[in-house]
Amino acid sequence: MSSILIIDDERAIRNTLSEILQHEGYKIDVAENGEEGFEKFKKNSYDVVLCDIKMPKMDGIEFLEKSREVNPDVPLIMISGHGNIETAVEAVKKGAYDYISKPPDLNRLLITIRNATDKTTLVAETKTLKRKISRVQEIIGESEPIQKIKDTIAKVAPTEARVLVTGENGVGKELVAKWIHEQSQRNRGPLIEVNCAAIPSELIESELFGHEKGSFTSAVKQRIGKFELANEGTLFLDEIGDMSLDAQAKVLRALQEGTITRVGGDKEIKVNVRVVAATNKNLMEEVEARRFRLDLYHRLGVILIHVPSLNDRRSDIPALVDHFLTNICNEYGTAKKQIAPEAVALLQQHNWTGNIRELRNIVERLVILSDKTITENDVRENVRM
Repeated sequence: MSSILIIDDERAIRNTLSEILQHEGYKIDVAENGEEGFEKFKKNSYDVVLCDIKMPKMDGIEFLEKSREVNPDVPLIMISGHGNIETAVEAVKKGAYDYISKPPDLNRLLITIRNATDKTTLVAETKTLKRKISRVQEIIGESEPIQKIKDTIAKVAPTEARVLVTGENGVGKELVAKWIHEQSQRNRGPLIEVNCAAIPSELIESELFGHEKGSFTSAVKQRIGKFELANEGTLFLDEIGDMSLDAQAKVLRALQEGTITRVGGDKEIKVNVRVVAATNKNLMEEVEARRFRLDLYHRLGVILIHVPSLNDRRSDIPALVDHFLTNICNEYGTAKKQIAPEAVALLQQHNWTGNIRELRNIVERLVILSDKTITENDVRENVRM
């Protein structure tokens, strides 16, 4: 049953609309002025709001502006007298769904409300679908080190603490960063990823902080950097151990002051960014070798999360194999293949130098080259043990 809030200072209008809409099967709540209506709007969930324009204490336009800040997805239908049509049109430009003239035409009123409730349903379904599509891949495994990581993420993610994720290549450091963002208060904002090892040292500052047009030879137009793009969200600096010392100094300043300056510019730009960094290097050894700043290390490493190698969590291999079998077979549009327990046991004995990434590649190879059931012999033939 759809819920409708009616806000009008005329009791006759409130009562008439309530009776009509209740008869049509809607759940009705009423308020006699904008101030009372806004308090109810903040406390309750409505599918549609009918709001008069001319009211004491808070008029319909002010209610419109304030309600959009609370929940912009609820359709607001303005009720206007003949002398308020221009105001009603202006309200639509400001975000109102539609307007109905007084006295309201019953058929038009019901059609408008039905269309508005359909819109509310569509918006809710779209949000649900987006959440399903963008859902971060689960961290697979129940081993003690993985359980510790999950527990740490649950405690740290809701805070603003910076996190440094360490571990070998292919262990899943990026996935940890994504889960920190997903479970944080910033999950409605962007998660911007930067692979510091993949960007030439002479371009890393432009990548992070942006540049102004003409600031260097190839700067033919202004560019927004990753720090600005990540505003109100999370910036994931992968392989930060490969960042140049000059860039490190500017990242440190950005973290300390909450401002950045584009290359070739002089304007300070405020940024509100949570930084999660990752590296496969021992940063303290890099500090001793004077390749990494100690002060930046302490800024980044408020919380340290170490992701173990696959060789250190072999008990998770059966669950990982099953997970990859499901995903890969779905990608190929085939029925899920089974794997013999002996084949799984053999995979647990393998030396996983490439960690999770290598395991996924091998499972994909076995899916392609094996019959309905992956056997121990399939593993021996297709995996260099």
